Amino acid sequence: MFFLKINDITRFLLRSFSAVFNMIACFIPFLCLLLGFSQFVLAAPDRLAPNFSVLPKGSTIVIMPTDIELFSISAGGVAEPRADWTEAALKHFKTALLEKEKKEGLSPIELSNDDIDAFNEVNFLHAAVAQSIAIHHFGAPVFHLPTKEGKLDWSLGDSVLTIQQKTGADYALFSWIRDSYTSSERAVAMVALALVGVGIGGGVQTGYASLVDLKTGQVLWFNSLSRVRGDLRQADKAKETVDALLEKFPVAP
Repeated sequence: MFFLKINDITRFLLRSFSAVFNMIACFIPFLCLLLGFSQFVLAAPDRLAPNFSVLPKGSTIVIMPTDIELFSISAGGVAEPRADWTEAALKHFKTALLEKEKKEGLSPIELSNDDIDAFNEVNFLHAAVAQSIAIHHFGAPVFHLPTKEGKLDWSLGDSVLTIQQKTGADYALFSWIRDSYTSSERAVAMVALALVGVGIGGGVQTGYASLVDLKTGQVLWFNSLSRVRGDLRQADKAKETVDALLEKFPVAP
């Protein structure tokens, strides 16, 4: 007989969540469409946590490795992972993200490869929290949590303290994206079914970005994407996705 430590159990649950989340992520926008909110309308104040408005001058921010995966939608609607597309997307998105932060007047801190591996579990946790924010804060009113009282009141807890201790940064920017593209077979099926009055979906782009206080774990700013356009496989178009995901990022003018 043996006993698992709490950290082992947490690690297992987070990894299990990540696997299931990847399977359903590409279809979340279609569920949103059925519920009548395929695109989240975000008013600027709602993106900010209470008592937060803008990053203080001289703030240091660490850019967390973006959790990205790209898929091809088969004729039958199955989301099939594409490692080559994902590799290209990681490169293009990272470059565009760093350029964006520098244009905003920030001095972003990059993590080493060893640090990236060490903080994988924090990224898994962010994915879970970001999905909860998208549903329970920006989703349909029926999913809102009364205890939150309409406030952006979410946290990653003390899991981020190791990032602060390792980098010395004040804040961290987390991002998560799942992007899918219609295969040629799927496109043919879409046209054929449209001729008989049946509509089926193609590729979608879903993403979340969160600014997190590394001293408290509080999510200070949040934004989401849920759309049927965007292409992370090309450098120039990846910049457009970054601009959309970081719309109204809270930096001082």
